[in-house]
Amino acid sequence: MITCSHRLEVVAVPGVPLVEPGDDVPAIVQRALAGAGIATTDGDVLVVTSKLLSRAEGRFVDLARVEPSPAAIELARGVNKDPRAVELILRESASVSRQAPGVLVVRHRLGFVVANAGIDSSNAVPAGAPPGSGPWALLLPEAPDASAAAIRARVEGASGARVGVVITDSFGRPFRLGTVGVAIGVSGLPPLWDRRGEPDLFGRVLENTITALADQVAAVADLVAGQAAERRPLVLVRGLGFHPSDEGASALVRRAEEDLYA
Repeated sequence: MITCSHRLEVVAVPGVPLVEPGDDVPAIVQRALAGAGIATTDGDVLVVTSKLLSRAEGRFVDLARVEPSPAAIELARGVNKDPRAVELILRESASVSRQAPGVLVVRHRLGFVVANAGIDSSNAVPAGAPPGSGPWALLLPEAPDASAAAIRARVEGASGARVGVVITDSFGRPFRLGTVGVAIGVSGLPPLWDRRGEPDLFGRVLENTITALADQVAAVADLVAGQAAERRPLVLVRGLGFHPSDEGASALVRRAEEDLYA
């Protein structure tokens, strides 16, 4: 059962430091909530950007130290990309979905289809990077669902409230311009809201309506978190009601045999 009030609150939680390798993200999240005087309640959703986790996990890669494979070199020629970057993309991917000059879309090892395996070069320099090192790249977190579950356990243990946690990243879409926030890790919040069998306004039974709830939460939080120099990697979304779920973000991924564009 999922409910949504006529009003949602979307609040960037202050006090999150620039995370470095080895930092305890669940502890950082809990300290930020406490420092902001925010007491979580049942149905709250905490939205955490993937970059926070990637930095804590030390997912930095110095491209100067990457040796591209022959396959990466050949593919890089066709897409006009740095062979070292293409090598990283291939390492993080299960297969190549689409390629064109300037474009390399892959099925990530976690299952979702995304450009460049979600590898980012913005805000990707680690603390203490030697002068002249890089360029640097930052890979997506190793296990976003597990990270979401760890954050949820810490917050629920401190507050007693039942919350959801969504780990987000910014994805492009094949037929529309611009990026949107999507869920790559989920804990507590049902990833999907299946409304099949419910009546519409005129009593017609819905047959195909399944809402990507975690993606919608990710998208609204992304408006507050920002994607540049805002430094707002933790967002509270309040106003949803849901039964706790142990399903992860894989529930959002269309199976490869059903994907007409992979």
